[in-house]
Amino acid sequence: MGIISPYRAQVQHLKHLLKKQEFFKPYRHLITVNTVDGFQGQERDIIIVSMVRSNDAGQIGFLRDLRRMNVAITRARMKLIIIGDARTLTRHSFYKKLYDYVQALQNQ
Repeated sequence: MGIISPYRAQVQHLKHLLKKQEFFKPYRHLITVNTVDGFQGQERDIIIVSMVRSNDAGQIGFLRDLRRMNVAITRARMKLIIIGDARTLTRHSFYKKLYDYVQALQNQ
């Protein structure tokens, strides 16, 4: 399993939590946490992508770099989980289309 964040500080925080939380001890060797760039050229069965931007102005910052986001969302072999604030993300046309696609899949 892989966890991808575009933000180095969040990656460091997640790695710290995995190391310190006793719950994750038996699973640590199965979980890789890295930035988008750190996952380039790699795949995992399950990928969680953190898109942690949330604000009233709809500013998505680094998530605007669609080439990097393409790398992030194409690393999963079997399951992709995207965590983010839909109200902020869907103000951008790419994320709006992605959101609508996922919603349509759920309604099938």
